[in-house]
Amino acid sequence: MSSENTVDNAPSRREFVKGTAALGAGSVAGLAMPVWGSLPASGRLKVGLVGCGGRGTGAANQAINADPGVLLWAMGDVYSDRLQGSLGGLKQQHGNRVMVDESRQFVGFDAIDKVLDSGVDVIILATPPGFRPDHLERSVNAGTHVFCEKPMATDMPGLRRVMASAKKAKEQGTQLMSGFCWRYSMPERAMYGEINDGALGEIESVHSTYHTGPLGTRPRTEDMTDMDFELRNWQHFNWLSGDIIVEQAVHSVDKMNWAMNNVPPARATAMAGRGLRKGPERGDVFDHFAVIYEWDNGARGFLTCRQQPNCSNDNSDWVAGTRGIGKINGWAPRTSNLKFADGSKEFRYKGGTPSMYQTEHNELFKAIRDGELINDGDWMTQSCAMGIMGREAGYSGRTITWDEIMNSEREIVPAKPAFGDRPAIEIAVPGVYQFS
Repeated sequence: MSSENTVDNAPSRREFVKGTAALGAGSVAGLAMPVWGSLPASGRLKVGLVGCGGRGTGAANQAINADPGVLLWAMGDVYSDRLQGSLGGLKQQHGNRVMVDESRQFVGFDAIDKVLDSGVDVIILATPPGFRPDHLERSVNAGTHVFCEKPMATDMPGLRRVMASAKKAKEQGTQLMSGFCWRYSMPERAMYGEINDGALGEIESVHSTYHTGPLGTRPRTEDMTDMDFELRNWQHFNWLSGDIIVEQAVHSVDKMNWAMNNVPPARATAMAGRGLRKGPERGDVFDHFAVIYEWDNGARGFLTCRQQPNCSNDNSDWVAGTRGIGKINGWAPRTSNLKFADGSKEFRYKGGTPSMYQTEHNELFKAIRDGELINDGDWMTQSCAMGIMGREAGYSGRTITWDEIMNSEREIVPAKPAFGDRPAIEIAVPGVYQFS
């Protein structure tokens, strides 16, 4: 590689922000800038990926597409096969903008540290969520801009670490963007923007659904330790995923939080269970939840989610206020509308529907270029806490208050994950499981 294209002498992260602010938002948004290879060092941005599964690979792809100065610089995963599969696909798509040579391909539980030490400016955190609090803390402490997939934790001690990291990122001026992608969807922004501005009056109830089929599994092979088996089936183990309400349906929880203008509920009561889960690959997670969230002003939120085969699927939100009713359908945005009780013309979103995943990264890298700050910390952690609250209410069968969940000391993530044996799983039984 010629010296003109080398990035080994690229500036520090803070120098990068100062050096690129003058390039302007229009240059990035309109892709008027030259491709990265002909940019000066101050215009290049090195990205690291930790967690090379489908979502991590997708996020890396969107990061590269977001800004012509981006190159993928380092990758880390606990498994080499997952890293190599992701790397091969990204190279095929993006050619020499993927510069992850062998010396920057890191495998193991310590891959996060090695990716950070490689000199990246931005890191994408996309491992199973149980690792997220530790990885986010390390990334913020390193002064790196962060794209952090949802959910941010699987227990409250971990989430409190995330809260502290979000606060530090804000104080030091580094970006923290969440993977709550619906907050970056243009139709949803329009609909919830109207709701938050009072179009429906005071919100009295929200009903959110996330009804889908079961996620895939991987059978155990002779060479797998207990840890391997759980990692290969991470969506089905509570310490890794947080259960379906925290790992998947937390999107709907977040939209409920959004409709309530990010005001936390006072308490939650739930019914939940594991009706159709069979086999060791299905771990210890439930397959359905029905949660009632209550606010002190009398408003209620109703969340139902399930992962069961051969059933009707739905992902929509109904918001009722004193002035009207809103229907927001994420899978069919053109059917979304706000209908007003006074009979005035309903509101419908008529704009474009660009990929919300791409919009996230477009806005992240634009903020870096402009020297502006994105920090999703407050509402992203609140939505995660609401998800954990609903899970704990479902597991225990008792009403959980906001103060109780915020002070919960139950830790489910091992302090030092390692390959080898794992404790036998214990599936929660409502009425028997003890919330703490």
